[in-house]
Amino acid sequence: MYILGLTGSIGMGKSATAKLFQHYGIPVHDADATVHKLMGPKGCATPFIAKAFPGSLAENGAVDRLKLGPQVFGDDQALKKLEAILHPMVREEERKFLRQCQLQRHKMVVLDIPLLFETKGEKRCDGVAVVSTSKIMQKKRVLARPNMTVEKFRAILKKQLSDFEKRKRADYVIFTGNGFRHARFQVKGIIQDIIS
Repeated sequence: MYILGLTGSIGMGKSATAKLFQHYGIPVHDADATVHKLMGPKGCATPFIAKAFPGSLAENGAVDRLKLGPQVFGDDQALKKLEAILHPMVREEERKFLRQCQLQRHKMVVLDIPLLFETKGEKRCDGVAVVSTSKIMQKKRVLARPNMTVEKFRAILKKQLSDFEKRKRADYVIFTGNGFRHARFQVKGIIQDIIS
């Protein structure tokens, strides 16, 4: 079973690209969605985060990102503490996903991991696809998000490996600046290249 790591900086169109792989029947493990589940009302990580970051829970028992954010944003030690809780749990979910896919005899799977290179996740993959677009398009997409500011955007970019560096390390690069059909064509080509 071929494990393709899918990554890309913020605003590059990675989530939409992951859906294209699913459209072609390729199972995708979404690290971000797993984090959301772990931090949800009955999430495994919720009690640990509540203990480490008092006052970070919402009324429904889920972690409130707006309450947690100020405790973590710009504080490397706090971020490390949060990652120490979440990363092992996300990895365990990933392992379960891979076991399930092997049992179902899938020829290929995708691990959608935003900080793939930053966390050395590429070592767990057979190849890496990086999603990319122009800096202008990236900025436009990101600043259109709710609660996003130029300062937040810059802070996020600082924590991420540059797009140039990611593309240099990639086995495949998917450009999303020329529309949905063009991206879909590239995804189909990657699947054919890997599976054939």
